[in-house]
Amino acid sequence: MELRLRKIGSALVFCLMGFTAFCHEGMWIPSTLTKLVMGDMKDAGLRLSAEDIYSINESSLKDAIVHFGGGCTAEVISREGLILTNHHCGYSQIQSHSSVANDYLKNGFWAMNKGEELANKGLSATFVVRIEDVTTQLMNASQGLEPLEARAALSQTAQRLQSEAIAGTHYKAEIKPFFYGNAYYMIVTETYEDVRLVGAPPSAIGKFGGDTDNWEWPRHTGDFSVFRIYADADNNPAPYSENNVPYTPKYSLPIHMDGLNEGDFTMVFGFPGRTEQFLTSYAVAYVLEKANPARIAMREASLGVIDQDMASNDTIRIQYAAKQSSISNSYKKWIGQSLGLTRYHAVEKKQKEEAAFQTAAENAGNAQYAQLLTKAAELYKESNDFATARDYFIEFFYYGPEALRFAYGYHNLVENFDSLKASGLLDGEFEKLKSGRDGFYKNYNRHTDQKIFAAQAPIFAEGCPAIMQPPTFQAYMQRYENDGIRTAEALYSESVFDNQSALEALLSKSGKKMIKTLAADPLYRIAAELLNQYRTNVASQHDNFRMEEESLMQTYVKAIMELEPDANYWPDANSTLRLSFGKMEGSEPRDGMTYKSYSTLEGIAQKYIPGHVDFDVPPRLLELHEAKDYGIYATDGELRVCFLGSNHTTGGNSGSPALNADGHLVGINFDRTWESTMSDIMFNGEICRNIMVDIKYVLFIIDIYAGAGHLVDEMELVYSSEQETVKPKTETLIEAN
Repeated sequence: MELRLRKIGSALVFCLMGFTAFCHEGMWIPSTLTKLVMGDMKDAGLRLSAEDIYSINESSLKDAIVHFGGGCTAEVISREGLILTNHHCGYSQIQSHSSVANDYLKNGFWAMNKGEELANKGLSATFVVRIEDVTTQLMNASQGLEPLEARAALSQTAQRLQSEAIAGTHYKAEIKPFFYGNAYYMIVTETYEDVRLVGAPPSAIGKFGGDTDNWEWPRHTGDFSVFRIYADADNNPAPYSENNVPYTPKYSLPIHMDGLNEGDFTMVFGFPGRTEQFLTSYAVAYVLEKANPARIAMREASLGVIDQDMASNDTIRIQYAAKQSSISNSYKKWIGQSLGLTRYHAVEKKQKEEAAFQTAAENAGNAQYAQLLTKAAELYKESNDFATARDYFIEFFYYGPEALRFAYGYHNLVENFDSLKASGLLDGEFEKLKSGRDGFYKNYNRHTDQKIFAAQAPIFAEGCPAIMQPPTFQAYMQRYENDGIRTAEALYSESVFDNQSALEALLSKSGKKMIKTLAADPLYRIAAELLNQYRTNVASQHDNFRMEEESLMQTYVKAIMELEPDANYWPDANSTLRLSFGKMEGSEPRDGMTYKSYSTLEGIAQKYIPGHVDFDVPPRLLELHEAKDYGIYATDGELRVCFLGSNHTTGGNSGSPALNADGHLVGINFDRTWESTMSDIMFNGEICRNIMVDIKYVLFIIDIYAGAGHLVDEMELVYSSEQETVKPKTETLIEAN
């Protein structure tokens, strides 16, 4: 796509420097596709209309897109509520059903009929009913008010609009800010609560390559899992019940069976979590110099323990599988993000953009805009300690030793024992704690947790600002000369929280002595002090910083758009429904390196290392490869596994459908290349690539590898009219438009 030249003198410079979308950059709101965006998509090869993509009067692509569990995306692929998402998105559900006796993580799981499908407590599937622009209503409500009054007016108006939108329905509504509060949209949704596990490949397929290949190319990961949405007899959402029936969707995605060619149009449709394209150079510098180094160091320490222990014991492997996956994914991403932002001089580029912005603001004679960057510099300088303390707190308390979080769960009992007893709520508190205790210890290993504490403690002690250092933690570290191993040994030997039988024996006693013992427990004290330090010394200051930053960024983004009104801007991702477009294409990310646009099963055979945690391969898959038994799922004689696209994606796009020019499913998005992780902050159309598992490989694994062809029979398989078709097992063969 050619770069559009703009017309405003000095503002032209910062437009060209990167404030506007070009190439395949952008995550577009489907309800607001402008003629310009649709024109760009048509130029790239799209054969659909805006109404085909998003409609509130007719079924459209949006009706097949699912917000899966609130954190990933899934897509409807049959008229019986079958949905696809990533293996890593369904990982915690697969893990929860697994045991050493029934190791679904290792061996995979396939329900051969609907009666074998597994319920998942707390898992939801959410559809977007409609998206409404409510900017005018909210802006009118807050116009002319002081900041605190404006916030209150915005909240009150939003609540009223949301209530009116869903009156008399089972829908939910949420109003979210876009462009840092320069626009507001209301998203009306419908959520289904009975979502059952239907199938998942073994981890040797669904996680093939593991941490070694994560964020890398070439990729050979069959990163998918299969679920089904259930509804009541009227097709409405309902809690789990044996009487529920498969959900009948408004729309299900046809599956394209021809395969893609280099340069073919691709569209990713899903719920991207967060991007920050408008960040100032001061914020980017903080990410590179403070936030990422701290987070990387803390996670590297814990992963060193977890990876070693998982490799040594099957029970620990199952217990920590989902935890390890959650911790390691962001860890490697942050490393790649820092490398990319540094290599492509992100801070320097931002500074050039800001210099151009400053000139444009001064030439426009706008004193308020001309002062924004000076205020930003002061704001970020003042917030450094609070932000760093918060980063360390999150990594230690929420992603570090689990015993700390578990111990803090007894805070209400310890602090409010007398009032709970007097109000008759004590038995209920004990029952709640017992329920949580059983779930915690099922997936807990005290030796692993102790080693995580030992590994992270010295990093926390050295790097975290004093305002977040708990006194008990400091005392133990000083006593043992900052030796994490000796400190952890002392703490865990003196605590009851890492030992289920010891804790339950203590809780069987009643009265003040029990409470006194719990309150004096060293792990409990460290946890309580951590929370207290955070709430007292960090939270309010950080909240104030966020409020000031939000206000400054609202004005800054408004200024950018006012100084260049003809530019085509896209709002940062905020977990709302978006689409991005690009094409199937490789790249040349570094000198002498070329990325081919797809990978094949041959690459799995080449990477195969028997018994390796990341590169072992199920014997049956090797046998099928050796026999070239690919059925109808080969493309030009090869079985493609993954392919690259130039779509702009981020976290939350995991599981998103990759669609072709006709809106047919061609793959499932699951990752980016390592150098592409910078795209959350700065997109580079030459190197940024997303990684998708080829839908024909997904069907091959379901049908030929697993023998679950009854699932393929539910789907609508599409062949082009030019191809001499070969009918699959299913009779739902149709011709493409």
